Amino acid sequence: MRCVVFFHLPCGMTDGSSAYNSGMKTAKYLRRHRKLIGFLAILLSIAMTAGVCLYALTQTAAGSTRLTIVIDAGHGGIDGGVVGRTTGEKESDINLAISQLLQAEFEEAGFLVVQTRPTQAGLYGSATQGYKKRDMQKRAEIIEASAPAAVISVHQNFFSLSSRRGAQVFFREDNALSHTLACAIQAALNGMPECVRPSDALKGDYYMLNCSDYPSVIVECGFLSNPEDEALLLSENYQRRIAETICEGTLAFLAAASSAEPAMI
Repeated sequence: MRCVVFFHLPCGMTDGSSAYNSGMKTAKYLRRHRKLIGFLAILLSIAMTAGVCLYALTQTAAGSTRLTIVIDAGHGGIDGGVVGRTTGEKESDINLAISQLLQAEFEEAGFLVVQTRPTQAGLYGSATQGYKKRDMQKRAEIIEASAPAAVISVHQNFFSLSSRRGAQVFFREDNALSHTLACAIQAALNGMPECVRPSDALKGDYYMLNCSDYPSVIVECGFLSNPEDEALLLSENYQRRIAETICEGTLAFLAAASSAEPAMI
């Protein structure tokens, strides 16, 4: 699915000829001022995002309840996830590193952050039969208790073909807010200089997307089966920049949500 922004222009003419002439003038105006309109759109987006940050900071200063973001570092403990094809680095360690950097980004913007997995350990208690189910249920409990504005589950991808690469964001098909959040983050990730193959936000049927109705996404930051992605994902500088980018996409979503329906956050 593609995310499209529609700019509604005022329409006043109902006569066919007049409407045609008006449409031609509008098209000519848009072509002539395309750069200016694009610049204004960017300014509007920045202003909306800044508005959400300002709202969060003023709420903090006033002692009010801050907006909460849940960050879920995938896997952990005996469940290392996939491993890098070249280095053998565990997905769970990379997930945790990016999640911690992401937490710093949101906290700097004035949000309250809850980490489902703040350490390398899993959430399953003892490593006995059924540990994976217990781990997932604990994450769901943390999400429900936090009542978050957004849930971001951080993962790394793997594919049999080593040529596959790039970040992909997944959402639950029947959750409109999750779809919008996924589109906002995917658009931000597609804008990174390292993005060689832009992707659309993708539908996914996963526990972390289905366990609550809060806006939730899974961000697969890249493919550990691809040597270029693997090298990037092991770089602290890239981990920091991908955390910044995920945060920017989330703030754009929250800004749009706040503008459209303040009560939802």
